Amino acid sequence: MKKLLIGILFLSVITACSSDDTLYNNPNLLDVNVNFQIDLSLPQYNSLNFPSSPVYVPNYGNAGIVIMKNGADSFVAFDAADPNHPRKNECVAMELNGIHIFCGCEGNTYDLFTGGVVEGDEENLRYPLFRYRVVQNGNGLLNVRN
Repeated sequence: MKKLLIGILFLSVITACSSDDTLYNNPNLLDVNVNFQIDLSLPQYNSLNFPSSPVYVPNYGNAGIVIMKNGADSFVAFDAADPNHPRKNECVAMELNGIHIFCGCEGNTYDLFTGGVVEGDEENLRYPLFRYRVVQNGNGLLNVRN
């Protein structure tokens, strides 16, 4: 019985670990440290109190960060840099368009609920949007970090 329990535990640990190589080994994005708070009571972040109303926060990540409430008490945050667009190019930051974010240079469009590709040259779109962790404190503060 003990060996069976250890075997099940070992198997669950192995299957729970997944590779994020395509996310974290993206040559188009810099590895930058992100750790900041947002107060949802401030006017510039008021739309985050409602689902599907993204907000762009400049000066963090590679090209700013887009935050969106995607459910009752759930938030997502993505880097605003196109993950499939080399940084050498002048067109790095993407633009918001409802619940999508798009690159005006390449025409790549990504979904802000999942970070996945909506439109673009699928053969060359290897990476999803780079996602940051969002932790909501009970007092109306969001902590965004990697």
